[in-house]
Amino acid sequence: MRGLMMDYQLTLPAIMRRAESLWPDTEIVSRLPDRSLYRYRYRQLFERARRLAAALRRLGIVPGDRVGTLAWNHHQHLEAYFAVPSIGAVLHTLNLRLHPTDLAGIVGDGGDRIVIVDRVLLPLLEQIRSRVDVEHVIVMGGDGPLPAGAIDYEALLESADATDGRPIELDERQAAAMCYTSGTTGRSKGVLYSHRALVLQCLYWTAADILGACQRDVMLGVVPMFHINGWGMPFTAPLVGAKLVLPGSGLDPDGLLELVHRERVTLSAGVPTVWLGVLQALEAGHPADVSSLRTLLVGGSAVPRALMEGYDRYGVRVVQGWGMTEVTAIGSMSVLPRDLDDAPADRQYDARTRAGIPVPFVEIRARSESGLVPWDGETMGELEVRGATVASAYYDNADGTGCFTPDGWFRTGDIVTIDSAGSIRVCDRSKDLIKSGGEWISSVALENALMGHPAVAEAAVVAIRDPKWDERPLACVVVKAGHTVTSDELRAFLAPDFAKWWLPDAYEFVDHIPRTSTGKFLKSALRERFQTSRLVERS
Repeated sequence: MRGLMMDYQLTLPAIMRRAESLWPDTEIVSRLPDRSLYRYRYRQLFERARRLAAALRRLGIVPGDRVGTLAWNHHQHLEAYFAVPSIGAVLHTLNLRLHPTDLAGIVGDGGDRIVIVDRVLLPLLEQIRSRVDVEHVIVMGGDGPLPAGAIDYEALLESADATDGRPIELDERQAAAMCYTSGTTGRSKGVLYSHRALVLQCLYWTAADILGACQRDVMLGVVPMFHINGWGMPFTAPLVGAKLVLPGSGLDPDGLLELVHRERVTLSAGVPTVWLGVLQALEAGHPADVSSLRTLLVGGSAVPRALMEGYDRYGVRVVQGWGMTEVTAIGSMSVLPRDLDDAPADRQYDARTRAGIPVPFVEIRARSESGLVPWDGETMGELEVRGATVASAYYDNADGTGCFTPDGWFRTGDIVTIDSAGSIRVCDRSKDLIKSGGEWISSVALENALMGHPAVAEAAVVAIRDPKWDERPLACVVVKAGHTVTSDELRAFLAPDFAKWWLPDAYEFVDHIPRTSTGKFLKSALRERFQTSRLVERS
């Protein structure tokens, strides 16, 4: 017997209808390239989104077509977020930090018919224009001449009739958006998100035990909108009626603190490196008032305890999340168990610095060479996941050999332990784990400990080949301005908490640590750089 419930589709147009009817006057704040602020409201957002949808139809876009965006976080990009999927097309957000060769490959592989691009990013697009088969280029923002054949975004919207851009009837399992993996472990592969998966991600944000996003929030969209749909924030804010602040390209600490202070931001998200920079600015005496800020979702890599402690001093709760492109953003969240509410600070931080428990409708397990590992909090294995927001395959049959188990679980490449309560601790990426003398060393644990030293701004630990032990850890350290620290002092700082054989053999003091296109530490560059120098030293 089937239940007698309406077949209501979980789609992005449903979010549009909700926001427009319930909170049409809620504000959206968008920072422009000249650092000025553009303000408008949800009713204007969706009216303009319908104009864009009508214009795209007029240019020949039909359901299933891919429309690329090469843009920062601003109101026009947000309009494309809703306009493209509402007519059955697929929003393909392009990573503007990629090398032009990689970017051209992704545009070609995705089959983008149109690219909507920021004027300031036209030089990047021009580098790949001859290598891709794009029919139209639409240019957002700024003034001045356009490349031959390009279309001005505002003129395009002005010429369109919003009534021609009404959303079509959609099945929630239709593709709505596309994002490519970073390609750090091989060729970038496309992940095709359904409307249903994106809506479910929004609901994760609203759960009280996750982030509790609500109408009273002011949400600051720090996560680049080209990266896993900004982790879902651009869709969540209109779902709950929250004010949304978009920082444009200004992700520097001063720029972010200015927005937090001026707009009274309550909730934001981003990778640890962004929030480390903001914290250092605060500790250096930045005058911004951050008393409105209640919660930061921090993910993309492990969150150092020192980062949590630092923000706790300002009354800001840091919540660690785990996720990836293939899980539509959020896969687990660190929730403090209720039996630790009154526990000592050390026990609470130990729980908070875990990747946490899976979000609803996502299941986890971990596997070693010997099979599935027990949930004992000690045995390491590769994390495998399945669930309502987990990819089942890559776009266009891209080679996912080894990425999916025979029974349909996704292999994440993260080496973890899982405790008896189902809480994940990420020990490393499989490619970053250090195997010394047959035993595993977690680079993440060493990095987080090093960043707890008062003189250390950032630290990355990588494996260096060793003739005796196969691999040994090397620590790359950025020292805070105005501080000094020696290798011996760092070794002594780590010694009480780690076995002697875990301690790095050497320390390299560097001006900065290279980053991936999404802001994570680029350890492959460090391995290549210092492996060569160490081999020269030994020869």
